[in-house]
Amino acid sequence: MKKTFIIYGAYGYTGELVVEEAAAKGLKPILSGRNEAKLKVLGDKFGFEYIAADLDNLNKLDEATTKSSLILNCAGPFSRTFEKVVTYCLKKHLHYTDITGEIQVFEMAAHMDKLAKENNIMILPGTGFDVVPSDCLAAFLKQQMPKAQKLALAFKSTGGLSHGTATTMVENIGEGGAVRIDGKIEKVKAAYKTHMIDYGKGPRLSTTIPWGDVSTAYYSTGIPNIEVYMFTPSSMLRSMKMTRFIGGILSIPFVNNIIKGGIKPGGPNEQVRTNGSCALFGEVEDENGNKKAARLETIEGYTLTAKTAVLIAEKILAGNFKTGFATPSLAYGADLIMEIEGSKRNIVE
Repeated sequence: MKKTFIIYGAYGYTGELVVEEAAAKGLKPILSGRNEAKLKVLGDKFGFEYIAADLDNLNKLDEATTKSSLILNCAGPFSRTFEKVVTYCLKKHLHYTDITGEIQVFEMAAHMDKLAKENNIMILPGTGFDVVPSDCLAAFLKQQMPKAQKLALAFKSTGGLSHGTATTMVENIGEGGAVRIDGKIEKVKAAYKTHMIDYGKGPRLSTTIPWGDVSTAYYSTGIPNIEVYMFTPSSMLRSMKMTRFIGGILSIPFVNNIIKGGIKPGGPNEQVRTNGSCALFGEVEDENGNKKAARLETIEGYTLTAKTAVLIAEKILAGNFKTGFATPSLAYGADLIMEIEGSKRNIVE
C-alpha cells in the first residue's frame, strides 16, 4: 500500500486545518492547489512536499501519485472541482475523498459507483462535518428501526462560517430547499418546513435546509423519505423566506459576485473552534407511526472536519476501504463518529 496522500486545496481555511491534523498524526501528505506561493508557505511550515497544479493541469501530480493512495479534495465549491479531480483519480487509480456538503456532488458520485469498482477505488465525498456525524446518526437510527420509512435529521452548531462555506451558500442562494420523498430528491421552497427540535437543552426553532444527507442518508439507510433541519434563529428564518422572492435577483452573476466579494476571508478562530460544539438530533418513523430518536454531541464543525477527513485518509492508507461509491457509514459503520474524542450519543426515550 502506498504510504502517503495528496491534499488538494491545502491552503484554504479548512484545508489548512486538515494539513495541521495530518501533521499532528505524524503523516506526511503532499500538498497541492493552484497557488504555488501559498503552497510554499504551508509546505515550508510543516516540511511537506508541495506541487502547484490547477484543475486543468492535474497531470503535474503524476509523479506524486506513484507514492499516494488517494486525493483528499478540500477545494470548494465542490460542484466546480469534483468532476475534474475524481476523473483524474479514476485515471490514476487513486481513491477520492472530499469535505463537500453539496447534494449535487453526492449524486454525481453515486452514479460513478460502477466506474469506481472497475478501477478498484473508493469514491467517498463528505468526510467532514457534513456528513460524517449526521450520516453515522442516520445509520445508527436505521439499526434501531430497520423498517423505518421516514428520517428527520437536525443539527445545531456554534461558531461562524469559513469563506468557502459562505461562498457555496451564496452561489446556491436562489436554489431553494430540497427533501427526499418516496426515494426521489425534490426541490422545495426555501425554509420549506419548521419544527421545534430539542437538541438536549429544550426545543429550538429549526428549519429544513438542502443538507447533504438528503442525498447520502438514502444510500446509507435506504429510508425513502428524508428531511434535514438546522437550528434557525427567527432573524435567519426571515432571511431564508425572503430568498423565495428575491433569490432570482441575488443569483444574477453580477449581483452574486458583489455579495461574494463582501465575504470575509478565513473562518472561525482557534478560540471559537476550541469552545464550540455541535449537537445533532435524529428521528425515524415506520409506516405504523412508531418512532425512535437519538441525539449526538460532538466537537466544533471545522475541527471535526479536519479530524474525520484525516481519520478516513488513515484508514484508506491502511488498506481499509470499500470499492465503489460510499458514504462514511457504509464504508466504516455507524460508530465511525464515536472514534472522535468528545462524541457522545444516546437514545431519546
